[in-house]
Amino acid sequence: MNMIQAINSAMDVMMDRDPAVIVMGEDVGYFGGVFRATAGLQAKYGKTRVFDTPITECGIIGVAVGMGAYGLRPVPEIQFADYIYPALDQLVSEAARLRYRSAGEFIAPITVRSPFGGGIFGGQTHSQSPEGIFTHVSGIKTVIPSTPYDAKGLLIAAIEDNDPTLFFEPKRIYNGPFDGHWDRPTQNWSQHPAGAVPEGYYKIPLGKANVVREGEALTILVYGTMVHVASAVIADAGVDAEIIDLRTLVPLDIETIEASVKKTGRCMIIHEATRTGGFGAELSALVQERCFYHLEAPIERVTGFDTPYPHSLEWAYFPGPVRIGEALKKVMKD
Repeated sequence: MNMIQAINSAMDVMMDRDPAVIVMGEDVGYFGGVFRATAGLQAKYGKTRVFDTPITECGIIGVAVGMGAYGLRPVPEIQFADYIYPALDQLVSEAARLRYRSAGEFIAPITVRSPFGGGIFGGQTHSQSPEGIFTHVSGIKTVIPSTPYDAKGLLIAAIEDNDPTLFFEPKRIYNGPFDGHWDRPTQNWSQHPAGAVPEGYYKIPLGKANVVREGEALTILVYGTMVHVASAVIADAGVDAEIIDLRTLVPLDIETIEASVKKTGRCMIIHEATRTGGFGAELSALVQERCFYHLEAPIERVTGFDTPYPHSLEWAYFPGPVRIGEALKKVMKD
């Protein structure tokens, strides 16, 4: 399966297992979603369980919060993460706080799916990575898969979870892994081991990172598309790096991170989101607090720039092989 098919399979499995699971969003019904992630679900489960909504993100999430309070498990789709901002008040003030403010009487078991990130020439309105905004909010979980296998297992776990979850899908790798070289032929998930996705039910626990590659010289912390870009750069450079795919930013598997950095003595953090206030800053602070006496060089960050995502200069903004390679030389030299 590719990632779109794996996500579709996860929703299909959960809707079949639990009649309380509802899919909703702009064009998710008959049309099957802008990326076809919900294709076929309305025909199988009907218009009362898979339905289109008006173009109003605050309304979509507001309705989902109410559904969750009444016992349903809605899976709303925000068509692009760039358009999630009108829903911030509902997510932050309502969904994230409901269980706390009601002393556990009500919960908001909603899973908000949304494609995010660049690398597709989407410009400033279809390329943003807003995950750092939500990791700041207590009460919301933030999940980002990097493979079809993880996407299905993590999405099932998110739908079953009783807390609201933001499930950001890296759209650049929907159809195949990406090594950061935009001018090379694209790859297909059928050629990747993680493209082998079981048809039935399985889940991957939230809060557990995946050590993609074991190594002794450097720890690289990544998620989403950057897992594959970093892996390609490391392979070309011949550095014995340990690559950790965080998979979930909140809850964070800090134990795996700490153990790795204490072993390697060096740490690099890579993400596509803007640098200031990005999740990499939190990771850097945590590593500094927990591993200071084991560090042999300053922590290195490779991120997007503090500008709107440019269309014409996309590959200068995107943390690709050149920028990662330069940071790699620096962290290994110090």
